[in-house]
Amino acid sequence: MVMRTVYCTNIDKMVTQLDVKKFFEELCGEVSRLRLLGDNVHSTRIAFVEFVHAEGAIMALNCSGMILGTLPVRVSPSKTPVKPRVNRMGSN
Repeated sequence: MVMRTVYCTNIDKMVTQLDVKKFFEELCGEVSRLRLLGDNVHSTRIAFVEFVHAEGAIMALNCSGMILGTLPVRVSPSKTPVKPRVNRMGSN
């Protein structure tokens, strides 16, 4: 899964998860999982994008510097796979 995953930084806060997915699917191929993360401290967000095929991740590396929203996105190989969201509700 790591071979199919890229780590993206410098993502405009106005960009939605759907925007990120469309951006990469149009240029690189089908996205299987995506996590878009951010907080109120940093001015930009990050994303982990997992592609169906490893070729998509390789193509995504060439998208570094392309404009996503209003900022040039930075794309790097990910060291970890996309982690599923943790359900924080306790079980009774």
